[in-house]
Amino acid sequence: MKQTTIKINRARLEASIHELGQFGINKDGGLDRTTFTEAELQARNWLKQQLDQLSLNVYTDEAANIWAKRSGKHQKSIVFGSHIDTVPNGGKYDGALGVLMALEVLRTLDESEIETNHPFELVSFSAEEPNPFGLSTFGSRAISGKLTKNDLEGVQDSNGTRLVEALARAGGDAQQFENCLRNVNDFVAYLEVHIEQGKRLLHAEVPIGVVTAITGIYREHITVKGESNHAGTTVMVDRTDALVAAAELVISLNEICTRFPKEELVGTVGQMHVHPNATNIIPGEVTLTVEIRGETEEDIQAVRKEFEAKKGQLEQRSNIQFSTEIMLDQSPVPMSNHVIKVTEREAEQAGRSSMRLGSMAGHDAAHMASLTPSGMIFVPSIDGKSHCPEEESSMDDIEHVANVFLRTLLSLDEGGEER
Repeated sequence: MKQTTIKINRARLEASIHELGQFGINKDGGLDRTTFTEAELQARNWLKQQLDQLSLNVYTDEAANIWAKRSGKHQKSIVFGSHIDTVPNGGKYDGALGVLMALEVLRTLDESEIETNHPFELVSFSAEEPNPFGLSTFGSRAISGKLTKNDLEGVQDSNGTRLVEALARAGGDAQQFENCLRNVNDFVAYLEVHIEQGKRLLHAEVPIGVVTAITGIYREHITVKGESNHAGTTVMVDRTDALVAAAELVISLNEICTRFPKEELVGTVGQMHVHPNATNIIPGEVTLTVEIRGETEEDIQAVRKEFEAKKGQLEQRSNIQFSTEIMLDQSPVPMSNHVIKVTEREAEQAGRSSMRLGSMAGHDAAHMASLTPSGMIFVPSIDGKSHCPEEESSMDDIEHVANVFLRTLLSLDEGGEER
């Protein structure tokens, strides 16, 4: 029978958040705990020390993912966790909260002496965040076969540090990298808790977000070619200004995405370079990066189609030329309908309201979904802030989600392999 009265220890979870939040802290109060740095290695050691205090099989795989397995009656595991690396000057909740909540679940089960049908596995994935080695969601891609030994060869950061050496320091092994692979027969389900990193739950005054899909991400690199000329002697009608055309593209993308009927469709130009970038020269070339994120492939394609039409219109009425290189075309990943319904049911039984929403950021759950039915639960973010020192979630919301998380895991364990 599922234990319905069991609850996590709020004070202990809060203390864990504070303890882990000291590794990599900088003078501004943010965390510099990027992938395979000294601060991140110290955080890894702290986590392993906490896990070693429980009756678990704790090990680090070839991709430097940290695993802790609690025995169960059957073979297939229920796996849950997130990551503990941060962006530069990041916060102490992004990723880390999911790992610490998983740790608290294992502690609670241990002290309550609860036996489960399936083994429960905590995982702390390596290098989820964008990092100096350019390989984000590193650990989850590795175990799902989307990142191979060949992908590691020759990779280094801007300081010349080789990825294979950094991986070894974290306990990984590039030479035996394929041994980290897991398969569809290993797991019953995967569940990840994460902060929302936005304001949707906040605006709705709902404490629990149930994720329906992990966003699709499309990125392209556009080169805008005009004609450089003297900025003082070239009258306006004689100009072919690449920056003006680029600015029109930026504005048009913003307008297209703002008009789109779904708020979870967003578009951004976050990078731009102007050549020759001189005060008295009309820009002859501009390069920029466009990113479009959406919950469905159809939404992303609709925006792309309208944006391409805007490019064509600009070319027709000017001497501007555009060339485009696709950098990323990652499809959205739906979460398991079964996991979604179990999570919603447990929230309702706990007397907490929940709301379905798409994840507008990428997560390890997107790759775990190729191995097992997967789901995510979001905790509201105060002021919607993330990837900054001000990142925070209230302990009341964290406690509510943690208990629903625990109950959902136990329900998935009781329900077996329903899909």
